[in-house]
Amino acid sequence: MLTHIRPVAAVTGALVLAASLTACGGSSAASDEKVVTVYSADGLKGEAGDGWYDKVFADFEKRTGIKVKYVEGGSGEMVQRALREKSNTQADVLVTLPPFIQQAGSKGLLQAYAPQGSDRVDGADKAADGTWTSIVNNYFGFVHNKKELPEPPTSWEELLDARYKDRLQYSTPGVAGDGTAVLIKAMHDFGGQAPAMEYLKKLQANNVGPSSSTSKLAPKVDKGELLVANGDVQMNFAQSKSMPNLGIWFPAKGNGKPTTFALPYAAGLVDKAPHGENGRKLLDFLLSEGAQREVSAVGGGFPAREDVKPTDANAVALAGLMEGVEVFEPDWADIDENLTAYVDAWKSATGS
Repeated sequence: MLTHIRPVAAVTGALVLAASLTACGGSSAASDEKVVTVYSADGLKGEAGDGWYDKVFADFEKRTGIKVKYVEGGSGEMVQRALREKSNTQADVLVTLPPFIQQAGSKGLLQAYAPQGSDRVDGADKAADGTWTSIVNNYFGFVHNKKELPEPPTSWEELLDARYKDRLQYSTPGVAGDGTAVLIKAMHDFGGQAPAMEYLKKLQANNVGPSSSTSKLAPKVDKGELLVANGDVQMNFAQSKSMPNLGIWFPAKGNGKPTTFALPYAAGLVDKAPHGENGRKLLDFLLSEGAQREVSAVGGGFPAREDVKPTDANAVALAGLMEGVEVFEPDWADIDENLTAYVDAWKSATGS
């Protein structure tokens, strides 16, 4: 088990350069369009147009003249959409959280491409076959309402208390990346699938119900509709700038240490992308030193490039937030292979 605090992803190895491709599902004229379509998990675009995506997309458009078309949803939702469109590809770049980026790769939705700057990304934070690389590092976490719940819970077990009935919610596993992360962390903390499902079955008595998007939960917590919800550090830290009642915390098992795991935003070039060259340019830009330096200052996240070490106020605050939190590395290969079974077990346990 890893106890050092460094974002990790599942698959190690060096990226390889992609062979040139011919656009499929569109004409040569279409491939020359000054546009690039991004399908992305939510969290990097600001509620008020002030997020990392807002800044870097605007800078990219200004520098290249290429307009970014943006489609947002849960990680699983974005992969499923790309899969449905496989015979008539619409997206050029896909950004999702683990284990959905691995799922996209295993389903043949991505092509190999090594963005400029990816040599500065740790081998554990990019795919061995070159199909994806992390662009923003991140961690799984929970949020609480600081006004009604000044001191956050410290353990999973506390969330079973009656005070949280209909005041707790987590996003749907198998649909949302952060919702799937609830399963992953519970299985780690409780020591396996069976005890994790036993716990989540009990927790269901307090759970409000399903949510396809994790980003929709934080505003409910800030307003006091919920006391606790799941999330991730980057998204919730960014949201807290406009949601003053939002606090971030990490559950422990019993009296143990709080734990988390890396949940990076990972990006890949879509197979048969209609504007593949523009997709490559955008991926290069997202990993450029300038864009990476703004990950913390603008986006409230952790740079994917190891050579970018920001010292802005957000970077300092984020480092402090992670102090004393034990970081473990999930078995992403196992999760990719057995995700459907784990989600089905959760559905059975919770009656969802």
